[in-house]
Amino acid sequence: QVQLVESGGGLVQPGGSLRLSCAASGFTFSRTPMSWVRQAPGKGLEWVSDILSGGGTTYYADSVKGRFTASRDNAKNTLYLQMNSLKPEDSAVYYCALTRAGRSRGQGTQVTVSS
Repeated sequence: QVQLVESGGGLVQPGGSLRLSCAASGFTFSRTPMSWVRQAPGKGLEWVSDILSGGGTTYYADSVKGRFTASRDNAKNTLYLQMNSLKPEDSAVYYCALTRAGRSRGQGTQVTVSS
């Protein structure tokens, strides 16, 4: 079955950077487009980014465009999200998922941006 395990979150100051990872198993990762989504306290799930199966095409929400970069290593079945110039409003639990709606997402990794 599909298993997605996110890691790499933590506490960072505004303007800082973090790199999230997502280890995938149970499906053919190299042929599967992937998404990053996030959920802030008291809010619904928010789509962040898509990356197509080859890794060469990415899409971003306007709120993160120019600051976040999604990538993948299909040989390692791993998805990444490089987050730069972080803002307090980026604080959320971040998930990798099979769709923008958060299908099959893992347990998530907490990102807190605060001084």
